[in-house]
Amino acid sequence: MGNAQQIRIMDVEKRWTATVPLMAWPAACGFPSPADDYLDRPLDFNELLIVNPASTFAVRVTGDSMIDAGIFPQDIAVIDRSLTAMDRTIVLALLGGEFTIKRYRRKDGKVWLQAENPGYANILLTEDSEFEVWGGVTRSIRMFL
Repeated sequence: MGNAQQIRIMDVEKRWTATVPLMAWPAACGFPSPADDYLDRPLDFNELLIVNPASTFAVRVTGDSMIDAGIFPQDIAVIDRSLTAMDRTIVLALLGGEFTIKRYRRKDGKVWLQAENPGYANILLTEDSEFEVWGGVTRSIRMFL
């Protein structure tokens, strides 16, 4: 499958509970805004990233077929296996023995996987397609440093 992405599956393991301060004001990406002198409640990344711990795992993304959806190479995609694929959801799928992340599309009895990069064609699924949805992509984590 030339359109598939190579993906490494990672377990999501809660080793400790840690929180970080969440500032009560937003950070402007345009002009600076004045800061208030108080904090919001602590932010727990486990709570922020994981809704269903028993059905959640993560994968490292390769390839650029989903960049217009904000999923880039080297991102870590958080996958929830308990989610059902619905039209327009982003899924991790096993297609022809290879994992891929694409937008799941269903209309007029047809099902296809849609890339979010105009350089990639849709993948029409047929009864003969070796296809299985492994879960819904709920988050994408990007490292900058």
